Formats: sequence, structure tokens, C-alpha cells
Amino acid sequence: MNLLIINGPNLNLLGTREKSIYGELSFEEYFMQLKKMFPNVEFEYYQSNIEGEIIDKLQQRGFSVDGIILNAGAYTHTSIAIADAIRSIPAHVIETHISNVHKREEYRHHSMIASACKGVIAGFGLDSYRLAIQSFILPC
Repeated sequence: MNLLIINGPNLNLLGTREKSIYGELSFEEYFMQLKKMFPNVEFEYYQSNIEGEIIDKLQQRGFSVDGIILNAGAYTHTSIAIADAIRSIPAHVIETHISNVHKREEYRHHSMIASACKGVIAGFGLDSYRLAIQSFILPC
């Protein structure tokens, strides 16, 4: 199985930003744990703070990977363009969030991309990514 994880804006600062919400680990540290947990999965990881680069990556890899785990960060709540890109590719996409967005500010309660995704996982810390991976390995 070949899975792509895409992280959006500000997620490059995991481990240093708002630790009470996002935790102590950098994503790179957690990514190493994921690779050990799932040795039979071939992972690719990409992070960008730029909406167009996220769209480019979805279009470049969305025809050749088995699935995509996308934490679009704040673009979740604003980007029709990312939703359109998800709809344009055959790979299933799981929308993923570290925090429970529904316990946060009102503007975070609506996702512009959820309707284009296979599912949404939020609120389990970095383990949200592990749960998304398991959803591809053990489909319902």
C-alpha cells in the first residue's frame, strides 16, 4: 500500500506551536513512528503553507497512490479549490485534524473539503493520522 500524507499551513511548526493543542512532537518525529508502526506501508510526506502547492501535489500524486491523508489546516475552512482538486483525482482522501475542530472557534466548525473526502478524523491528536492509515488498511 502506498499512502501520501499532506500537511497544510503552519503544520511545519508542530512541536513548537500551541503545544497545549498540538502536542510536543514535530511531525517528522511522529512520521518516523508511523513508519515503524506500519512497515508494510510505503509512505510519502509533503507539507506546504501554500494552497496552490497542495493542489499541485494532489494532482501529481492522486492518480498513483492508494490513498491520501490530508490535514489542510486552515485551508479546510476556506478552500473550494482544494475540494475541487480532491474531486478530480481517483485516490480516496481522508480529511484529518489533530485537534477537535468542533471544540474550537466557530469558523473552524465548517469544512469546505469534507464533502469531497471519503471521511473525516479529528480530535485524536497526532493519532488522527494513525486512525486514517488504519481506515485504508482495514476498510469498512
